[in-house]
Amino acid sequence: MNLNFAKLSDQLLALLTLYGTKLLLVIIILIIGLWAIGQLVKLLSKVMNNRHVDRDVQPFLLSLFSGLLRVLLLLSVASTLGIETTSFVAIIGAAGLAVGLALQGSLSNFAGGVLILIFKPFRVGDLISAQGFTGTVDAIQIFNTILVTPDNKTIILPNGPLSTAPITNVSGRNLIRVDMTFAVSNQNDLAATRASIKKVIDACPSALPDQAHDILVNHLNDNGVVYDVRVWTRPDTYWDTYYYMQENVASQFRADGISGQRNAILIQQA
Repeated sequence: MNLNFAKLSDQLLALLTLYGTKLLLVIIILIIGLWAIGQLVKLLSKVMNNRHVDRDVQPFLLSLFSGLLRVLLLLSVASTLGIETTSFVAIIGAAGLAVGLALQGSLSNFAGGVLILIFKPFRVGDLISAQGFTGTVDAIQIFNTILVTPDNKTIILPNGPLSTAPITNVSGRNLIRVDMTFAVSNQNDLAATRASIKKVIDACPSALPDQAHDILVNHLNDNGVVYDVRVWTRPDTYWDTYYYMQENVASQFRADGISGQRNAILIQQA
């Protein structure tokens, strides 16, 4: 079979002339478009910061804005290639429906993110407990909320379950109570024991002086007296307060001659 290389070359040249120019134009549009989207997102971020837009909402809006601009860029590329945008939009819509059915969980997370931003059960910087995790809210994104735990681990929680399940917001009132129990021998004077614990509370740097702290007798038994001690502090100093009290109450008891609870062991001879 003889090939007409001259004719084939002419056809290839015609194709390159027809589609090569469009392909080059598409590449240019993509490069400029992606650069412009990046600049517009930065500009929007700057405007929102200047207008003091809620920082919880900012990452969500920036992600949404960037996604919409990328869809518009995709439509522009399709139009440049000669694809009718109406047909292309229909294809995107059908594909979106199929993907939406396949990714119902993601759509639920998106809706959950919207609900969180509207009703604000927590904000960026709040200390919360949810889904079995406790940490500080680092970011509220379209599909997920990011927590940083006290030991500096990053926890990513989906917004769908987060928006419908119980949430404990420790920072909601900027005040938290540290509950502790201390047991001493029933040979100690009650007033002296209370006074010893109060010394530690008064000296605790993170205990709030304008709050009423409690030193209560929980119960008495054959071995001693159990006290409930409740100290008010700020959420970010919860553990500082807890460990300060544990260490210094023990030291203060020894200094004041308060003896600890001793468990009695009954030995029966057969």
